[in-house]
Order: sequence, then C-alpha cells, then structure tokens
Amino acid sequence: MNGFLELFADYDILGAFWMNVRLTFLAAIGSFVLGTILAVFRISPVGSLRSIGTAYVNTVRNTPLTIIMVLGVLAVWGQLQITFSSDFDLNFFTYAVISLTLYHAAFVCEAIRSGVNTVPLGQAEAARAIGLSFLPAARLVVLPQALRGAITPLGNTLIALTKNTTVAAAASVAEASGLMRTMIEFNPDLMIYIFLTIAIGFCIIVIPMGILTTWLSDKLAVAR
Repeated sequence: MNGFLELFADYDILGAFWMNVRLTFLAAIGSFVLGTILAVFRISPVGSLRSIGTAYVNTVRNTPLTIIMVLGVLAVWGQLQITFSSDFDLNFFTYAVISLTLYHAAFVCEAIRSGVNTVPLGQAEAARAIGLSFLPAARLVVLPQALRGAITPLGNTLIALTKNTTVAAAASVAEASGLMRTMIEFNPDLMIYIFLTIAIGFCIIVIPMGILTTWLSDKLAVAR
C-alpha cells in the first residue's frame, strides 16, 4: 500500500485527469457548434446542403476515432507540416481537440436532429406563415425546442466524448490512460490498484454528467 501511495508523489495523476477534463471541455464546445451547423444542413430545404451534412455524418461516424487522431498527427502535422504552436505539447493538444471535435460533431448533429423530430410540424409551418425564412425559423423556433428534446442524447454524447479523450494518447497527449500505461509498465506489481485508481477517477468525472443529464432532461422536457 505504501508503494501505491508513492505513485501519487511520483506521477501527476490529478494533472493527467485535468488534461482529460480540458480536452472534454474544449472539444464539447467545438463539437456542439459544428454539430449544430451540420444539423441545420441535414434539415435544410437545400439538397446540396443536406448531401454535405449526410456525407459528413456517415463518413465520420464510421471512421474510428483513433484513425482520425493519427491522421491529424502523421498526415497533417508530419507530412503537411501544419502547426498551431511552436510548443510541442500545445501543438499536439490542439490536434487532439480538433480530432475529438470533428468526430463527435457527427454524433451531436444526429442528437440534435433527433430533437428536431420531436418538434411538432405545425411549429415550422407557423414560423413560415408569419414570414420567417428557413434560417430564422430554425434559429428562433425549431432549434430551441429541438435542443430541449435532445438533452439526453447530447448528454450521452458528452459522456462518450469524455471517455474518448483517452484516445488522445495516440496524439502524444499526456492524459490519464497514457499515464496509467506508464505506471503499470514501471510498477507491474501495483497493476490492479493503478487500474482501479484510473477507473474511479473517470467515474468521478462521468457519473455527475449522467445525473445532470437526467435532471435537465426531466426539468426541461417539453410538455405535450
């Protein structure tokens, strides 16, 4: 047990989890913005926009996140030499955030689109009846109601995003799962304790998200 406690002195476990939290926060914002835009594309009356949205969602959702992450590091950074910072760690952190954003935006898009399906058709018809075009009607009438109906799938996407931040290790980002492998490599006799520490850490982060999602879903549910 003393050896296990020494791990907290030898390794920055809390700092590694903080990296996962930062990745989650920034990628959640980015994927929500991009996902909302894609959702508008998906419900747009313009056929070309619907095709773009559909192609993006179908392509990205069926591509492993690890492939997207490695593609960013090896192709965009390694071959095209596109960098965001002279700081090595910050540059890879940025690539990880972008990869997580691009991947989860497809799921956010479908979550919001599922919320749009809960909005009565008469709402959009009423918006058009008072002279609103597609974008104002979507922004003022449809999306606000759709977001209320999409709280649960959006919450599930956020939870998945949090767990998927462990893939950032493929982009050389020092997050919790990468630290876990390092600790197990040099302390194999403490493998079970190390695994339980990382697992409990993620539970502490994810479980409140699930509780908050359930509460918001009940609180903001649209009465029919």
